[in-house]
Amino acid sequence: MSGKPVGIFICGGDTMLENIPTQLTLKELLGESLFEVWKELCAAIDEKYEMERSWNTGGKKWTYEYKYRRGGKTLCCLYAKSNCMGFMIIFGKDERTKFEDIRGILSEAVCRRYDEAKTYRDGKWVMFEPTNTAEFDDYMKLLAIKRKPNRK
Repeated sequence: MSGKPVGIFICGGDTMLENIPTQLTLKELLGESLFEVWKELCAAIDEKYEMERSWNTGGKKWTYEYKYRRGGKTLCCLYAKSNCMGFMIIFGKDERTKFEDIRGILSEAVCRRYDEAKTYRDGKWVMFEPTNTAEFDDYMKLLAIKRKPNRK
């Protein structure tokens, strides 16, 4: 038995997964319907953004984290645990101003989740827990605040 830890390795402060979950693992973890929502959300993001993507452990609350980044800046993260998925966007100071500018075109549920989110010194951490695709148009508007889509 070697002294090397199995399963995860540390890279630049992030805990990155050595064994990336398979589609089947995710489907079993999330359940069939949430797995479909997960896939559709990833497809919607992938359609508009060319990004680096990485899998990490999900910390204390989640099993997995799937992060979209580019140039050292995180666009958003998806989270998975048993029968639950999360979608997080962190809004910096300028981005919070831009949110207020488009608030009128967003759904009441999205605005409520934003309003209830805790603001830390590095930004407002807004966690959505989608169970269907109903809010995806709003999510894309929120992502556009963070970064203009870079795919044609």
